[in-house]
Amino acid sequence: MGLSSLNPFSSSSSSTPSTPKPSADGAFIAPDRTSRAKCYEARDAFFQCLDKNGILDAIKDEEKARQGCGDVEKAFGRDCAGSWVTYFKQRRVMEWKKQQTLNKIEAEGGWVPEGAATPAASQPQMPK
Repeated sequence: MGLSSLNPFSSSSSSTPSTPKPSADGAFIAPDRTSRAKCYEARDAFFQCLDKNGILDAIKDEEKARQGCGDVEKAFGRDCAGSWVTYFKQRRVMEWKKQQTLNKIEAEGGWVPEGAATPAASQPQMPK
């Protein structure tokens, strides 16, 4: 297995997330702008699929997410570092909970600081 096969940002067909490629000094090489953009596109496609299937937490509901969005999830895992995949999945749930809390505060007549709300376009659309 060569070093290029360890790069999660390469176009290899591996569907399992791997670690970033180490540099000569042992530090990991950060993804470039193109690789990040590809990762973000894969993340957005995966999250759209989750929304379409009514899934908020892809970690807790892993089996349901895999059944409904398996191919899209594989692309997400292929195009992003494994740690990024986990981070984005956790952040999705955290942002949804944050927005629910802000909505509750506003509904009770409380004040929400400007900029505290998450943009609606990035919010998971979960059934009530």
